[in-house]
Amino acid sequence: MIRLNKIHHIAIICSDYQKSKHFYTQILGLEIVQEIYRKERQSYKLDLALDGNYVIELFSFPKPPKRVSNPEAAGLRHLAFEVNDIQETRKYLIDQDCIAEEIRIDEFTNKKFFFITDPDNTPIEFYEK
Repeated sequence: MIRLNKIHHIAIICSDYQKSKHFYTQILGLEIVQEIYRKERQSYKLDLALDGNYVIELFSFPKPPKRVSNPEAAGLRHLAFEVNDIQETRKYLIDQDCIAEEIRIDEFTNKKFFFITDPDNTPIEFYEK
């Protein structure tokens, strides 16, 4: 059997690089590890970290197709972050002009969670520790 150590990173393609860069760095607070412009592809690649751990590659490409998410489509469903205070997190995101769902309770774990979307409507979940 194969032995996996950890998730290395998650790659996200955005339609508006500056808007998504702002969202992931200024609103969610991810740290920039490295930013590269690939002239031949007219594309940025932004490596982002959470608490020093590399987690997201943010790519820009000219005119990427829209993501299908509603109704639920096959493929990656959402990105989820664990937070200490779910209500404080939701209030902060609303204060940043993010549209946040109401807080729900996971029927299996009894933990609180809610969703927002990134600038390209990628669902992002915040889940109580």
